[in-house]
Amino acid sequence: MKAVHTASKGKVKQGERPDSALKRRRQIVAWMGTHGAPIRGGELASRFHVSRQCVVQDVAILRASGEEILATPRGYRLPARAERAHRAILACSHTPERTEEELQILVDHGVKVVDVIVEHAVYGELRGALMLESRADVQDFLDQVSASHASLLSSLTGGIHLHTVEASKPEMISRAKARLRARGFLLK
Repeated sequence: MKAVHTASKGKVKQGERPDSALKRRRQIVAWMGTHGAPIRGGELASRFHVSRQCVVQDVAILRASGEEILATPRGYRLPARAERAHRAILACSHTPERTEEELQILVDHGVKVVDVIVEHAVYGELRGALMLESRADVQDFLDQVSASHASLLSSLTGGIHLHTVEASKPEMISRAKARLRARGFLLK
């Protein structure tokens, strides 16, 4: 069977029927919805008996169709549907060596670090999904940065960056901000 390409469904694997690709994409979203934690692309590929590249393509097609799928350092996930979550954007500045301290202050106060944002002179706003909720999440993130020899987004802006944060109570964010201010992380 010839590979099929349609505007609404994207490319389909060689020999695969378009309806089976659509079914798989629905199953991927359903699996992510019940799984809760981030799922690595390789795990999805294994579960659905396709290649890792096929999963990347499926996620791109799902996003283009309006599905909100986050790609985090720990894998793909659907955004949390916290009904009463309070959000804030924090403007921070520090050296790369203080990243762990900054992130631990936030998670230790029960604050989820949703993302990091920097303003780039050429590309405008650059955003990286983090979804860090615990010290273990922070350590996993820092281990991945180290192992991949990647630079932090804040290195593009001399340490200046924003974090979108979320907590179940506004007081949790207020206490975290007070601690960040006391430790010299927040911009005035």
